[in-house]
Amino acid sequence: MRSVKVYPEAWPLHTPFVIARGARREAGVIVVELEEEGCKGVGECTPYPRYGESEASVLAQITTLLDELQQGLTREQLQQRLPAGAARNAIDSALWDLQSRKQGDNLWMLTNTPMPPVIEMAQTVSIDSPEMMASGALALWQNGARLLKIKMDNSLITERLVAVRAAVPEATLIVDANESWHAEGLAARCQLLADLGVVMLEQPLPAGDDAMLENFIHPLPVCADESCHTRASLPMLAGRYEMINIKLDKTGGLTEALALATAAKAAGLEVMLGCMLCTSRAIGAALPLVNAARFVDLDGPTWLAADVEPGLPFSCGRIMLAGGAA
Repeated sequence: MRSVKVYPEAWPLHTPFVIARGARREAGVIVVELEEEGCKGVGECTPYPRYGESEASVLAQITTLLDELQQGLTREQLQQRLPAGAARNAIDSALWDLQSRKQGDNLWMLTNTPMPPVIEMAQTVSIDSPEMMASGALALWQNGARLLKIKMDNSLITERLVAVRAAVPEATLIVDANESWHAEGLAARCQLLADLGVVMLEQPLPAGDDAMLENFIHPLPVCADESCHTRASLPMLAGRYEMINIKLDKTGGLTEALALATAAKAAGLEVMLGCMLCTSRAIGAALPLVNAARFVDLDGPTWLAADVEPGLPFSCGRIMLAGGAA
């Protein structure tokens, strides 16, 4: 018989995190602990209002499975018992962690994935005035970040991007509009991004407007984030996107995420690995996917005033794994 604990946590941010949908000042997460045969597995998720989730709704979903979890619910059974989303991710992650601890392995071993000594990742520049965004980008560059993810809404596009590029002329830039742009004017904006050396544009249009990207000629890759959750999303992305952003809170955990990455590659789509605002617990669960990703965007814990202990060894733009285990 397993023991099960489920509880919420709030993690203040050191700086407001501002995207097109608004500002966040703390990361609210749900934690699942499973204990069996003297071993404890822990999973974490971040409920996301954009997908109709709240802490209360995620806790309610998890609570419906408490008896089954105590009786030994497996990852395979979980895929049928809950839909993809944050609740399933917290449980799936805890089950992976429990298995790894019972077997004395880590996730790299369980998934037969080589562990890189260093993971190069994006650092996010959130929305602000052009001057502040340029200053923030420069500070990240000077601290070692070489890949910067620039958040955008529907205003001051040229001013912000020109300022950022002038501040960090050698940085690799990706732009995330979080569904805030419209089809009108999109071609000109894509050309602006290409002219400034931006290497990828993430989710420019609302997920329901994907059809507008069909036969749309664009000079840089476009990545689906809000438009891609699981393998079931892939048929609708063909001919519209060149890349997908995989996040465990969308796929419902590593189990589906691994399958999605394989299916995306088979469909000719590149992979970006992303995250929500979260602690190192949530990032650790996603690490077996880094080798499949062209871009890794796992900086969620770097926005926290303090991370869970022990946390992952983050430095600016990198996770330093040499000599350690995930």
